[in-house]
Amino acid sequence: MIFEKANTEDTADLVALRIAYLSEDYGEILPEKLAVIADKLPSYFQKHLNHDLFAFVCREDDSIVGCCFLYLSEKPSNPTFINGKTGTVLNVYTKPQFRKRGIAGELIRLLLAESQNHGLDYVELKATDAGYSLYKSLGFEDVVSKYHDMKYIIDSRNNF
Repeated sequence: MIFEKANTEDTADLVALRIAYLSEDYGEILPEKLAVIADKLPSYFQKHLNHDLFAFVCREDDSIVGCCFLYLSEKPSNPTFINGKTGTVLNVYTKPQFRKRGIAGELIRLLLAESQNHGLDYVELKATDAGYSLYKSLGFEDVVSKYHDMKYIIDSRNNF
């Protein structure tokens, strides 16, 4: 197995792995939504890959069998991120027939090394129950905050 950073030639495989991840994570996705996602992903990867998004892959026999993404962001610094640079782990996915072989752990180790190279203050993720113990074993900690995770859905029906 070869573990390495992906490049734009891997776009088709990254799209397929992203769709596989989303399908497994969300369950059934409406075909029209899936088509929109599949249509948007290639240009996203072409624009962002190895700029503010890094993908790490595991190859076996010229096929990508696992991946994870690191999204970089920069914000005004504060006491919890002095450099203002943070990372978010996305799309940790291994094809079902290759699971339980340590692939995700090795990919996350590559991602963390890249995070250090970019001078990030921290890397965050949202763990599923299935991945929680892996992330804990790699040094990720539970976040306890006085803040609540919230979001506002932008919708044309919302008027101010």
